[in-house]
Amino acid sequence: MGDGGARGGFYVGLGLALGSSAFIGSSFILKKKGLLRLCRRGRARAGQGGHAYLQEWLWWAGLLCMGIGEAANFAAYAFAPATLVTPLGALSVLVSAVLSSVFLNEQLNVHGKIGCVLSILGSTVMVIHAPQEEEVSSLESMAEKLKDPGFIVFAACVLVSSLLLIFVAGPRYGQSNVLVYVLVCSAIGSLSVSCVKGLGIALKELFSGKPVLKEPLGWVLLVCLVICISVQINYLNKALDIFNTSVVTPIYYVLFTTAVMTCSAILFKEWQHMVLNNIIGTISGFLTIVSGIFLLHAFRDVPFTPDLLPLFLQGRADPHSLWRSTDRHQSCQHQPLLPSEDKGSRSTEEEEGEEGESV
Repeated sequence: MGDGGARGGFYVGLGLALGSSAFIGSSFILKKKGLLRLCRRGRARAGQGGHAYLQEWLWWAGLLCMGIGEAANFAAYAFAPATLVTPLGALSVLVSAVLSSVFLNEQLNVHGKIGCVLSILGSTVMVIHAPQEEEVSSLESMAEKLKDPGFIVFAACVLVSSLLLIFVAGPRYGQSNVLVYVLVCSAIGSLSVSCVKGLGIALKELFSGKPVLKEPLGWVLLVCLVICISVQINYLNKALDIFNTSVVTPIYYVLFTTAVMTCSAILFKEWQHMVLNNIIGTISGFLTIVSGIFLLHAFRDVPFTPDLLPLFLQGRADPHSLWRSTDRHQSCQHQPLLPSEDKGSRSTEEEEGEEGESV
């Protein structure tokens, strides 16, 4: 009976995680559409500190979808371990990549399609090898976990690194390096998952008739969750406004999943109850997802289609000319990560010309 209940919770958590991925993947597209509309109107962009997106209904629709997805994700963590729920976020990468190619005219080439398949396969492997029993089942045990010195050190490192990224690296590199704002979202996100797990357990105890509302830990977790989500939304908006959606989404997934798995291993110690083959399967599945994410990201601007494969094999297609033609058609939704070499060379030539004139 107990084993049947545990497996039932496992599949409930699995279903909620799958639904969450669909809503969250769609939310990226709606938010990006809203930010692009503001860009065309000449309004202050989120990447430049503006908050005009609060007046755009598409952005609010995206936020609603993300809220539904996060609510499903919230419930999933109450029924299943974080090691199972978090990796399924790869499906939101697939949803976002496919929808961005349809609605945002962002390219999804052969490499991207292979990356989507690898993400699905890696997620499946991780689900198969994930632990099926909850490590923390009550708010009292959650409080004991939060007092663990290992988790305290981890949380302190997350907070300090996030502050450095926000106040030191952000003003210098936030407009040119996608990792700055995404790292903030991922690091803070690992703490938000811990809060979600604790609140999910509190809600389960509340529905079972226990006086959870009198426990201060539940309210502390709620306040921390609101703060973490606010920070995530703010800096995710900045990253989405500056960089391509197909870049932000996969990188955010890889960093966020890594941070959550690390936090889960430290706080809930789920990995201690996994046998060797499940540990190897989980790591292999995650590396497979990372490979798929890499294909989605690294070759996003290569206009490679199956029709061009014979030409590439015969050496009759020049990839450099294709890349240059792609760069010429970049818009505000395809802003480059770093300044192009052509711009750098032109600025150098202009400086040399000015020096020559002054001499």
